[in-house]
Amino acid sequence: MALADTGRVGALRPISKMGVCMFLKDRVLAFAAGAALTATFLATPASAQDTIKVGILHSLSGTMAISETTLKDAMLMLIEEQNKKGGVLGKKLEAVVVDPASNWPLFAEKARDLITKDKVAAVFGCWTSVSRKSVLPVFEELNGLLFYPVQYEGEESSRNVFYTGAAPNQQAIPAVDYLAEKEKVQRWVLAGTDYVYPRTTNKILETYLKSKGVPAEDIMINYTPFGHSDWQSIVADIKKFAGAGKKTAVVSTINGDANVPFYKELGNQGIKAEDIPVVAFSVGEEELAGVDTKPLVGHLAAWNYFMSVDTPENADFIKKWKAFIKDDKRVTNDPMEAHYIGFNMWVKAVEKAGTTAPDAVIDAIVGVSVPNLSGGYSAMMPNHHITKPVLIGEIQDDGQFEIVSRTPGLVVGDEWSDFLPDSKDLISDWRNPMGCGNFNVKTGKCGGKGT
Repeated sequence: MALADTGRVGALRPISKMGVCMFLKDRVLAFAAGAALTATFLATPASAQDTIKVGILHSLSGTMAISETTLKDAMLMLIEEQNKKGGVLGKKLEAVVVDPASNWPLFAEKARDLITKDKVAAVFGCWTSVSRKSVLPVFEELNGLLFYPVQYEGEESSRNVFYTGAAPNQQAIPAVDYLAEKEKVQRWVLAGTDYVYPRTTNKILETYLKSKGVPAEDIMINYTPFGHSDWQSIVADIKKFAGAGKKTAVVSTINGDANVPFYKELGNQGIKAEDIPVVAFSVGEEELAGVDTKPLVGHLAAWNYFMSVDTPENADFIKKWKAFIKDDKRVTNDPMEAHYIGFNMWVKAVEKAGTTAPDAVIDAIVGVSVPNLSGGYSAMMPNHHITKPVLIGEIQDDGQFEIVSRTPGLVVGDEWSDFLPDSKDLISDWRNPMGCGNFNVKTGKCGGKGT
């Protein structure tokens, strides 16, 4: 049984998981529309230092550098722009950039140094879920703040992490729905890199597909290590699996620089989108920049932002990005937008709290709403996930995406999957009095299991 705060001291009423979610959504979006949250704490000065330090924790070398270097550059641009506006709380922001080098234990070490030695007010970083899992205990132990900008598998909600990337219900499940409804797909290849995000996401997708009546023999699952480059046999297996007379699609959670040889091999073996469409969650404009995209035209990606989005906000962002990076050929992508949203939310929360102190920022950020680049506003929810539109795009021969599907409104990130037995009854709400990341609505207790 879940308890909902009705607004009166001591007045708590039981509601279902669905009721909890609707209650939280309505309440927070009302805040985002303009209702002010009342601070219940005394604001303390930001810091005695001359600057407010911001940590940037992205791989600049190793297998993930192809994706993460751009996010480092995006953060430097955002910090520079904020400093032009006068900084935060009357102080300039100072970027502290470190390179964890695609080494998961090193992520934790670098995170600890950022918090304890560099005294950063917040950290923007990580890409893979294994890097986020590596740093998570550090941020919780030291009460630091991490803004995580990439789609992930869900099954987590930490008081010290803000998930500005997409949960499975904001990318993976809508992508499968699109393929089933629009492409009439009946057989499914779940192909991923062998780590946390693909395995958990594919577990969710496998359960979801079976709940829709897809038999087990029509689902093929394959995992490869980071940096895998020999795709000939795997792509051949996909072609064989697709030869059963049923429309087949590949749902790709392949990550990092492995995407380049994978997509090249698709082209080498003549796999066209009309035959076996591939939908990816980790392939964006940056990854396609190094690939001959002509054989890939029509393959898909599910994100919450594309560079091709036609909004004034995006046009301004692209203009500023190209001026900052001094390269008209450099592209923008979804995780960059996630950092754009997360950074602006952090600034707004700090200004609202009057301090960079983590506890005050955590209290202040729920309900904060800022413009996204796809049109409209994104709000920080009580589960530390944000509202996002879901976009599906087709690869074009110039490496950009034509948007073929978009949700009519914003989707609230679901931290605990409804399709996993240990998670379906869990919610997260980091506001008082609940203050819990895994509250079981059936037992009425904090500390649910999850997957």
